[in-house]
Amino acid sequence: MRPPDSNSTKQAGPAGAGLRWGPLVILLFWLVVMGALYAVMRQVLKPPPLTVSVTGELVIPRARDGHFYARGQVHGQPVTFLVDTGASLVVVSQEFARTAGMAPGEATTFRTASGELQGRIVKGVTVSVGPASVSGTRVGVGLVGPDPSVALLGQSFLSRFEIVLSGDNMVLRGK
Repeated sequence: MRPPDSNSTKQAGPAGAGLRWGPLVILLFWLVVMGALYAVMRQVLKPPPLTVSVTGELVIPRARDGHFYARGQVHGQPVTFLVDTGASLVVVSQEFARTAGMAPGEATTFRTASGELQGRIVKGVTVSVGPASVSGTRVGVGLVGPDPSVALLGQSFLSRFEIVLSGDNMVLRGK
């Protein structure tokens, strides 16, 4: 009789390796699938870009979520605006204002639908949407939200334009 082989208690061959690496392969597969779905959803849900008509009007298409978004700049810093015709001011987050190097401004209390919010108002800021640029704009600082690169485009900019809703487009015409 032969003594038992010391390797006979170990799992050998491809089946043993598959049991050891199988859960990791499955996890990696699902991470790749979820990453791909995330990338596709970001692309599908990305707001459509604004266009400029031959007459110089800014045409902002409605996004899938029903809002109007436009790329622009505040104090030379790129931003995505959520167009809010009910907001008195263009409003950015504290983090955005710091990154853009905006002046401190005057302390104020904003009265919003969600209640009061402490912030400040900075005067004399240049705000641009597409090719339209308005200097001397009052900008509120203190917007709270998940993405500091999103700002509200309010009446301190919009009041310089005639706003027309036409189907799924918001058209801004210079006054």
